Amino acid sequence: MNKINPKKLFNSKWTAVEPKDKQKHFIVTKVKFDENGEVSLCLIEAALTRKESIIDWRELTQPQIWRQGWM
Repeated sequence: MNKINPKKLFNSKWTAVEPKDKQKHFIVTKVKFDENGEVSLCLIEAALTRKESIIDWRELTQPQIWRQGWM
């Protein structure tokens, strides 16, 4: 399990274990918090094409889907 502090998600880099639309490297470009301090939005951007996608930030904790950093 990848340990993630939600407050440090912004600008973090991730590698998809299985490429998504031929994209493997991503960066978190936007993180919004609700009034309770919980993450309400997590936006990732493909490094090569700059295509943006909204994901559930908890997916990033699953090592079978994501690896922290660019590999």
